[in-house]
Amino acid sequence: MLKIYNIKDKQEYLEEVAILTQKEWGTKNLTEEEFNQKIEKKISKILSLLDHPSYSKLVLIKDDDLVGFISIFPVDGDERTDLSPWYATMYVKEEYRGNGYSKLLNDAILKEAKDRGFKKIYLKTDLINYYEKFGAKYIEKLSNGENLYYIDL
Repeated sequence: MLKIYNIKDKQEYLEEVAILTQKEWGTKNLTEEEFNQKIEKKISKILSLLDHPSYSKLVLIKDDDLVGFISIFPVDGDERTDLSPWYATMYVKEEYRGNGYSKLLNDAILKEAKDRGFKKIYLKTDLINYYEKFGAKYIEKLSNGENLYYIDL
């Protein structure tokens, strides 16, 4: 069975989410000790944000296996701290890709943002012609080289 949950209700997946997040977007070539420190820091940060009105992390679970996750962040990086909230960390495990799960995650996080009263959500990416299929509209190129988009809710 396939179901989306808030990580608040499925904290047993926190460590796996933190590991996958670090491997996908974190600093590479860390020692084992540095990697483990990063994981602990990510877990602590997630836990500290669970009740923040501009934070949410949704996990997609299939038969007790983590398929993927997606988030809303109050801030995502230093480039545009004037904008909030941010659509972030869409991730589907490799073995589950190509099954439309990113669309499920996308739809769920946009509904979550809308339910929280947001009218617009921002995202940054270096992917070209990916988020447009979810309704993203280009704003500008950021100082880090990524493209900034927004999605109307």
